[in-house]
Amino acid sequence: MARALARGWGESVMCSDDGSGRARELARELGGEAVGSNVEVARRADVVVLCHKPGQLTEVAAEIAGEVKTVASVLGGVSSGALQDAYPGVPVFRLMPNTPVEVRRGVICYAPTPGVPEAVEHDVVALFERLGSVVRVPERLIEVAAAVMSVGPAYQALLAEAQVDAAVRHGLGAALAGRLVVETMAGTATLLAARGYDTLAVRREVTSPAGSTARGLAALERGGVRSAFQSAIDAVVLGGT
Repeated sequence: MARALARGWGESVMCSDDGSGRARELARELGGEAVGSNVEVARRADVVVLCHKPGQLTEVAAEIAGEVKTVASVLGGVSSGALQDAYPGVPVFRLMPNTPVEVRRGVICYAPTPGVPEAVEHDVVALFERLGSVVRVPERLIEVAAAVMSVGPAYQALLAEAQVDAAVRHGLGAALAGRLVVETMAGTATLLAARGYDTLAVRREVTSPAGSTARGLAALERGGVRSAFQSAIDAVVLGGT
């Protein structure tokens, strides 16, 4: 996610890592500086974006809590309360982006933290708005929201792949099928937004009684498309329990 965010912002970066070399690769790609420690990043940056593993929260905070000015976390499963405990007295922000931030078409769920300075919140939200749509979500619902948008790119890619494979089976070239599927997905997303996200209205506009679309939709329903997505969101939210 760090790479996707940095590519989306498209500016030189100041970053650090745990010795993996990925910070150096990112700085080489985008310009900027891979510094020698987390502490140096915290001292020099106005906002530190946490992209480490969630289990490293305490470890990283122990290094930089006395130096960092503002923390923006994209750590899955780490609550605003946990961030406040790790970084006492520092404005903290909990955000959940998805990978299309790399092309500035991402969705970034934002769970507001009570008590943060309004001006700082404005600046942090504006920073992430450059990467796509920032959607405010109550913290109690952010894991459900993530089960829709965070994993969503993988689901959409799977749907595209399935359609391409089906078209290839009937003789269409893979490259052409891929272009038709992806462009249709992009156009449909724009149309849905224009219709106020009314999925039923968009389906009705293209579906004639007993027509080809109706037959195709019926086949998808028989194939269990709805129950498959119900199972998928249960698996993400409930962790397979």
